[in-house]
Amino acid sequence: MATEAQDSGGYLDILRAPHALRLLAGTLVGRLPNGTGPIAVVLFVRSEGGSYSLAGGLTAAYGIATAVGQPLLGRAVDLKGQPRVQFPAALVSALGMIVLAVAGISPLVLAYAAVVVAGLFTPPLEGGLRALWPSVLGREDRVHRAYALDAVAQEVMFTVGPLLITLLVALWSPAAALLVINVLGVLGALSVVLSEPSRAWRSEPREAHWLGALRSPGLLALLGSFFFVGLALGSITVAGLAYADDRGNESAYGWLMAALGLGALLGGVLYGARRWAGAPERRLRVIVGLLALGYLPLTLTPGVGAMTALAALSGFFLAPALACGFIVVDRHAPAGTVTEAFSWLVTTFGVGAALGSAVAGPAVELAGTTAGFAVAGAGGFVALVVLLVTGRVLTAPGRGVRHAVSAPVADATHSEKNTHSSENDRNGAVEPGFSTRLQA
Repeated sequence: MATEAQDSGGYLDILRAPHALRLLAGTLVGRLPNGTGPIAVVLFVRSEGGSYSLAGGLTAAYGIATAVGQPLLGRAVDLKGQPRVQFPAALVSALGMIVLAVAGISPLVLAYAAVVVAGLFTPPLEGGLRALWPSVLGREDRVHRAYALDAVAQEVMFTVGPLLITLLVALWSPAAALLVINVLGVLGALSVVLSEPSRAWRSEPREAHWLGALRSPGLLALLGSFFFVGLALGSITVAGLAYADDRGNESAYGWLMAALGLGALLGGVLYGARRWAGAPERRLRVIVGLLALGYLPLTLTPGVGAMTALAALSGFFLAPALACGFIVVDRHAPAGTVTEAFSWLVTTFGVGAALGSAVAGPAVELAGTTAGFAVAGAGGFVALVVLLVTGRVLTAPGRGVRHAVSAPVADATHSEKNTHSSENDRNGAVEPGFSTRLQA
């Protein structure tokens, strides 16, 4: 896996590009309701006198609805454009949570309906941002670095988001926290859809097919792998809690989760700081293999200090795996399905994480904390096996896979067309499948 020299511009080069900082920040703020929603719902239900079972049920309903809604809304974005889908969806999603905050948990039917609406209409801002990067940054290497920056920014959001919820609850109330984060979410979505790149972006014409993005064998292979990566991560959240209980140290759980996020953040920063040569599918197999190896030492369950270090190590390759996975999605998504394809990745990863949490619980109860962490290791290795078994369909990106993006919003020096001959593709000298069409 060869590397090229480090670029002098780095992440600052990305953030200095017109519209880039606004789009990244707006997307992160717009995703706050989804990133912090489960925590906010649990705290709100408990403050209303509801049981943990009810809190878990509402959170599960929200998560399932989000998983269903993301690819459907992603397909709508590909067909109708971003402003006509993203902002109305953000408004309806926020309205669902506002209904919950105002009406409370009684009647239960209304509470469940509110969280289902909020989840189902969560705007696919994450997939939308990745669809916009080519038109904003132009050059292939800059887009790939933006994917890494995106993965790093997610780790920051998932660290800062819960702290924001905690602060809002302390200053006001859980109901106020629900209201504030959803108002912020609407404002973030509004900032994105009012930007020039979002208003100008159009997906390529797509072939009418009921499977949409899922008709790509390469994309299906990638989704299968990342389902198990999500499973591994979800199992750690439960196994980590069991570890803290075993040690009689509640704060240990916070340290483990923080270290996991810090490791991912550091790994993403270092990964995106370099330009990588060779086919990303091969690189992804190496990264996922290292990710799986990083989960194995967790089964040793040493003291809190050593375990925190191991948690950071286990998270180190997570953001690089996501960033490289984004590139593979870009290469294999059928024409006209880019937002839907990225949304499927979000959904698959989330469903895998939910199943990982569900599997790790019984594993801990039956065989102890070590078994819970063993689920993570098993998930990582199955993810690698999926990539190895499906190597044939991943070696050649979909024929004619392209992203169409409109409006020359990037600097002239960065808006050149990237074209690659089939000979170069076969030699692995470039990463094919990335193409921008800048229309006047």
